[in-house]
Amino acid sequence: MNDLVPPPVTSGKSLMERLEDALLPLINLVFLLLMFFIVAGQLSDTPLPDLPGTGDQAGNEQPHADLIVTAAGEWLVEGRTVEARDFPYALPAPDEQSPLKIAAEQDIAMTDLETLLRVLEDNGYGEVILLTEPAS
Repeated sequence: MNDLVPPPVTSGKSLMERLEDALLPLINLVFLLLMFFIVAGQLSDTPLPDLPGTGDQAGNEQPHADLIVTAAGEWLVEGRTVEARDFPYALPAPDEQSPLKIAAEQDIAMTDLETLLRVLEDNGYGEVILLTEPAS
């Protein structure tokens, strides 16, 4: 009697040869990816610089600020309380090369900060750097 299912077509290759033929494209792909990442990635022997607040810089040294905003909502320039109308005289002139540095206390209300930023924008300060206290 004849079998209803024909024998599998093996083209004369053993199971191991067929397995090797199936793995060859995978090996090529892994090799190409490896070459891509070697060429595209830049390996450097130079160590990363110390991050601010780590290593030797971790002391209590505070950065220079042109304007200090207290939690009570006061604006201080060089230790003096300044009103919004006095900003053009008390603060350095607006400069895109060196933005105004503002130090804000940790407990400042967001509304006070928004008010300050609006006043600064009205006086020509397009860019500022906001310095905050880290959480303890």
